[in-house]
Amino acid sequence: MNDADYTLCALLGYSTPNSKNMSQDSVCPSCTLCLWRLHSCSCKKKKRETSSVCECIWVLLVLCVFLFTLIWMYVTLILKNDIHNFNEEIFRLLGLWQDWSVVLITVAAVLLTYCLLLLLLSLCLVLCAQPLRLHWLHKVLLFVCIVLVCLGIIGLDLKWNIEWKVVAISLQATSPFLHIGAVIGVSALAWVLAGYFWETKNKVLKYLLTLVYIILVCALFVSPLFISSPCIMKASELPPRPWLIGHRGAPMLAPENTMMSFEKMVESEGRVFETDVMMSWDGIPFLMHDELLLRTTNVKEVFPLRFRENCTNFTWSDLQQLNAGEWFLQRNPFGTRSTLVDVEREVKSQKIPSLEEVLLACKNLSISILFDLRQPPPGHPYNESFVNVTLDTILKTDISQELVLWLPDDEREEVIKRAPGFQQIYKRKVEKNDTIDAVNLSYTNLSVPEIRSYRQENISVNLYVVNKPWLYSHLWCAGATSVTTNAIQLLKDLKHPVWLLDPYNYLVIWIVADVIALIHIIWAFVLQRKCLRRKEEESEAVLLMKIESLIS
Repeated sequence: MNDADYTLCALLGYSTPNSKNMSQDSVCPSCTLCLWRLHSCSCKKKKRETSSVCECIWVLLVLCVFLFTLIWMYVTLILKNDIHNFNEEIFRLLGLWQDWSVVLITVAAVLLTYCLLLLLLSLCLVLCAQPLRLHWLHKVLLFVCIVLVCLGIIGLDLKWNIEWKVVAISLQATSPFLHIGAVIGVSALAWVLAGYFWETKNKVLKYLLTLVYIILVCALFVSPLFISSPCIMKASELPPRPWLIGHRGAPMLAPENTMMSFEKMVESEGRVFETDVMMSWDGIPFLMHDELLLRTTNVKEVFPLRFRENCTNFTWSDLQQLNAGEWFLQRNPFGTRSTLVDVEREVKSQKIPSLEEVLLACKNLSISILFDLRQPPPGHPYNESFVNVTLDTILKTDISQELVLWLPDDEREEVIKRAPGFQQIYKRKVEKNDTIDAVNLSYTNLSVPEIRSYRQENISVNLYVVNKPWLYSHLWCAGATSVTTNAIQLLKDLKHPVWLLDPYNYLVIWIVADVIALIHIIWAFVLQRKCLRRKEEESEAVLLMKIESLIS
């Protein structure tokens, strides 16, 4: 054994040539006593003894719970792209505004940190060949971690299961990096497994664990064969950058569906203003997403007896009495209030705009508009004629028809006859014999092959709502024509995908990573074996010395 091997043996808890006269109980560094006390929650001096099979199983359980919490942490981070939708839904149900991503990520981070520290304690003790006596408090806390993560998964599955598709998309986008990370983690685990393999006398358990480990390693080594991340491509094959559609304007910079939000979107280089159109009681189309005015206006203060009414039950003069900006400063929905100090007065002065007002602004700036038209409830004076009234409003402004992206399915044929210049956008997948030019769908509804197939057929694809750079990059590589976003001011600065990897370079990285990991694993097992033999030889030498001293 060379000097480096002796050093590693010492770090792993085995004696070295300079420690021949040390007793067996003092083989490990003194710091391991502190680790053992943290692990067992005991201040009593430990006795050197072999860990039981039960305690080894607890170590495996700690590892599994750590992986469980790590996965949940990953999920909570991915949820951030759509968390605003969740926040809105909770507000509509409970009347409480809270950024729930902060709550979810904080809880997940606490659980993950605890499990990581406990795992590191356990692995250090295994490396130092110390007895494992996991305290009952740690066992209870592990159970609490499992329960909390399970509750989160069950709640997500019952109330927001569409997000599992988002997680699947994220895995496809990040799979090359997850593969490398997993290979590093598994190869590092070889030190612990090798030490246990050579130390333990339980043949069934050690061979079973080793078999599972070998299967896992082999699966990781060949997993890139099944990775199809869209950003593994040559730079020359990268599709054009998707242009940006402002979701209700620029809602991170100004109150949604207001003229200020429209102006901020234009400043952020947005090409299309996406909004929602409602019909007032007296037939004025106006911008509003929610059926209730409670979230985005001060209706509760102005009309305390009517704040639960549908917004279409209000006349245009009623709507103009409401403030559509103060809520933005009070609730700070995107955490961007600190950037709006210089424009607070402008934010507080915002009113609900009419569709005509926005159309005139689009006309003057040559900005396109895409809107979803909401039918008024039964009993409304314009329940049946809302499409025609909206169309009349558009035509009256004399806006260039090519700037209007018509999304509503209601009376589409009649709209095409009266306004043949409108760009017809469909909110469904393409079917056989369709003559569709453009579709507007959630990014969870189209796979990468479908997006590329649509583009090959010259069908424009807009996907919503895309807020995170990783997702925008993923859809860019997939070939999306455009995306609807809340974070237009952030995505506009993304001049190239977050990452783009040449297939040949990835092949080299894959092979090199696997080879290094394999060498590292073999080295760990060989060195652990050498250290154990050295320990056995020194134990025999100590025993002979004791026998000789007794004889003499």
